[in-house]
Amino acid sequence: MTELRQPAQTNTGAGGSAGGGSFLAGFRSNITATGLSPRKTTIGFVLAWVLFFYILYWMPQPAGLSLSGKATLAAMVWACTMWVFEAMPVGISGLMIPMPLVMTDAIKPFPKAADGFTTPVVFLCLAAFLFAAIMQAAGLDRRIALSLLKWMKVKTVNGVIWAMFVVNIVLSFIIPAANARAATLLPVINGITNFFGDTEAERNGKKAIVIQTLVYGSMISGMCILTAHLPNLVIVGLFEKQLGLKLSYVDWFIMQWPYLGMFVLTQWWVQYYFKTRAVSMAGGYQAVEKQHQELPRTSQSEWLILAAFALVAIAWMTETFHKVAAHNVALIGLAVLFIPGVLGFKWKELQDRTIWGTLLLLAGALSLSSAMSGSGLAKWLADVLHPVSAGQSWWMILLVFMVGTHIMRLGMLSNVAAITMIAPILLALAPKLGLHPVAFTMLVADTDTFAYLLPTQITAAVIAYSSGTFTMTDYFKVGWVSVLIAIAYGILVMAPWYAFLGVPLWDPAAPWPFGKV
Repeated sequence: MTELRQPAQTNTGAGGSAGGGSFLAGFRSNITATGLSPRKTTIGFVLAWVLFFYILYWMPQPAGLSLSGKATLAAMVWACTMWVFEAMPVGISGLMIPMPLVMTDAIKPFPKAADGFTTPVVFLCLAAFLFAAIMQAAGLDRRIALSLLKWMKVKTVNGVIWAMFVVNIVLSFIIPAANARAATLLPVINGITNFFGDTEAERNGKKAIVIQTLVYGSMISGMCILTAHLPNLVIVGLFEKQLGLKLSYVDWFIMQWPYLGMFVLTQWWVQYYFKTRAVSMAGGYQAVEKQHQELPRTSQSEWLILAAFALVAIAWMTETFHKVAAHNVALIGLAVLFIPGVLGFKWKELQDRTIWGTLLLLAGALSLSSAMSGSGLAKWLADVLHPVSAGQSWWMILLVFMVGTHIMRLGMLSNVAAITMIAPILLALAPKLGLHPVAFTMLVADTDTFAYLLPTQITAAVIAYSSGTFTMTDYFKVGWVSVLIAIAYGILVMAPWYAFLGVPLWDPAAPWPFGKV
């Protein structure tokens, strides 16, 4: 009986019916059970609300900022603090964003405060998430990755990295988030690296493969495909709403494909740093062959899924001709896939694989971005930042804001959260600096994707870090140079490329070369 009563006493204390210390211990225990730090989470949660009420009720009204703008500032600081400290699941914080906007009179009525939840971008994102869930439930994501690796017959560390980059690009059409692609490829990569030995060269080979494939490859490939990187959708939605400018699936690829060159440069640097040129991959190739042989035969359902997705991809690429918007194409594709008999698994298998939290974060982020622009907060913040680089040349302004973005990103995990905060400000700031709003916003926002200083800055890097192949120090030492390469690439390659397409950073009056809403 004693053994039965003891757990009950511990349980009661955790539940809070004993003394105050036990009550707080119960909260700490529950936070720890969620995988978070009780101290960091509690500080972040309390700080978010303290800052919210301070800005709303006690902070003096800033000159030039409306009351609704001040209320929006309170909501923005609340959300960013929650995101930095991970005090709430990102999906819940995203879902909550319309609440403080409405209750503080920042934006009214509620449908307007929550308009991010009804934009075409959200429907496109949801459809893409469901496509990814279908591919994962059918096992097609892993089949595609292993088939490509086997077909390329890689034999060196560098060969595997290049082969996995091709896999990343293919999966970018299927899986709409870098963190989801990294999670998909993690078991494949672990299977390859497990066949390496424990010499220094082989350990370095593992580090190079994991960092370059799961982090750099996932992020860079996603920049070129509109639906493959959630910040892309935030940016496009902002351009449509604030400027009336449209970027189709193909338009986005045309503007962004030169970023593929970043993988060439980071691969050169990673290869040089880890000295992987002569490291053999024979064992890894055997692992790929073994895993590929264990795959079952492709089923009828899998062929139908591939056919449906191929048609959707073609329709996305030919939007200019048939004029059916990408989100409508995606929904039509879902309607085809859910014809009875096409799929051979239950809805729950898709429900469990769909990234609902990220979807809610995106929708809430779009609502916040809209509120920042609509309330005048973005314009006011742009006025505050304007003196920082006023009068400088275009490349110096770009350099200042790129470096500033990387400093800001040291404490944030989410690309979506970061872009939500900075994109409306950049859009409002560009005309004041005499720069093209689209080129300036995209170039600075794009550099956020290369937040490679700490694994905690990108979810895909957290996933890669879970492999246990590299340390924080390894990641930083190779990452800070990669960040410098990314900044130089944006200024020396991407800015001239945008100018070549008719979107010169230094000419805010240049006519828009693509479609309008």
